[in-house]
Amino acid sequence: MVDITPGASHSITIRLEITNKPGYFAQIVTVIGDLGGNLGAVDIVGVKKDFLIRDLTVDTRNEEHAERIVEAVTQIPGVHVRNVSDRVFLLHLGGKIRIESKTPLNTRDALSMAYTPGVARVCRAIAKDPSSAYNLTIKSNSVAIVTDGTAVLGLGDIGPEAAMPVMEGKAMLFKEFGGVDAYPICLNTKDPDEIVRIVQAIAPGFGGVNLEDISAPRCFEIESRLKKSLDIPVFHDDQHGTAVVVTAALINALKLVHKKITDIKVVLLGVGAAGAACSKMMLQSGVKEIIGLDSQGIIYKGRREGMNPMKEWFAEHTNPNGRRGTIMDAVQGADVFLGLSRPNLLPVEALKAMNADPIIFALANPDPEITPEEAHGHCRIMATGRSDYPNQINNVLCFPGIFRGALNVRAADINEEMKLAAAGAIADTIPENELVEEYIIPSVFDKRVFEQVASAVSKAAIESGVARRKTDEKK
Repeated sequence: MVDITPGASHSITIRLEITNKPGYFAQIVTVIGDLGGNLGAVDIVGVKKDFLIRDLTVDTRNEEHAERIVEAVTQIPGVHVRNVSDRVFLLHLGGKIRIESKTPLNTRDALSMAYTPGVARVCRAIAKDPSSAYNLTIKSNSVAIVTDGTAVLGLGDIGPEAAMPVMEGKAMLFKEFGGVDAYPICLNTKDPDEIVRIVQAIAPGFGGVNLEDISAPRCFEIESRLKKSLDIPVFHDDQHGTAVVVTAALINALKLVHKKITDIKVVLLGVGAAGAACSKMMLQSGVKEIIGLDSQGIIYKGRREGMNPMKEWFAEHTNPNGRRGTIMDAVQGADVFLGLSRPNLLPVEALKAMNADPIIFALANPDPEITPEEAHGHCRIMATGRSDYPNQINNVLCFPGIFRGALNVRAADINEEMKLAAAGAIADTIPENELVEEYIIPSVFDKRVFEQVASAVSKAAIESGVARRKTDEKK
């Protein structure tokens, strides 16, 4: 296996006492470089008569790699390691989000208007007309991020407390890229009935619900029941957000390889919530042949082992030729590989068995099914879910804009028309004459993406009849 590139996600800061003589710092730099660490900032934080105190920031591959680097530096004569800080943990100290007041409470007048007695008049107005809560409270710009912690990233069932850092991060992305106020709601239950009841009970305070990291197949039932019972958008991002961004990336990738979406064969590894949603959207977009695999091999109509209602649906609508077997059987003559499973499951030999100019979307997080280093030279286009490689297929490209667009028109739902509009808007952000193999999907820092997605989603909501305001002007 080829090592992944060092990055900020495993970045450390080492505080060192270094003998104040020529040559010692050079030894440190050499050791770090020889072990494959990327040296970043170097800061002098103290100067003594016989030694300097320096902070060295080093990007590493993983925790084990970081430990090897620190141990090697410790062995250099004349160098003492004072402290090692994990920069990711430092960023999370005290949490990553907070609530702030929009209006300062620094006078009696301000207090009497924002709270009692003035607030009572606003309460009575909302009681008389509940829809006015959209204008008079945070409801119009608020989304509940709901999880039970059963399918967090690639970590699995880690529980609601351990899921909090991800939900806080999600709230940051909502705010930064969509201007949406989102709140982590981590539930200490795995019971679908109880989750549905809780979300129904808290729904009056929100303009939308983002379901997050809930394991399949429970997530399908929970989303379906909530969409039927609530009059605000309910969106399971692991399913639909992934599908939207994958579809956008596929649209642009096919332009580069000059293939029609109706002519391609797609191999999907990992038929969970995201895999099912990606398949549905690809089928809607014109893909005719999808071959899906789980831990027991290719899924086909009539298979009995390891099936559930979602996989039964998948078997009915994919694999038209009834193929069976392993990943190597599936990739013969394939044009696209989509991985939504676990690290290191796609061998290089599989890429060699695909059609010319293979497209590889290896999206397992945090480590892909095959690394770009391994795939280099064996595929035309490579994409992952990581921010430290080109072509990051990341849900952040869609969900802030989708909810922004839905909230702007007070949509009652996020339907298929709105999702397809979002995919098209993301793809269209890059003009066709600017597309290259390492730039098929826009950067998450491209502000145009979220504005275009929001506008396209609002328009689709109005045209499909789920909007309760006929303008996408923010209010």
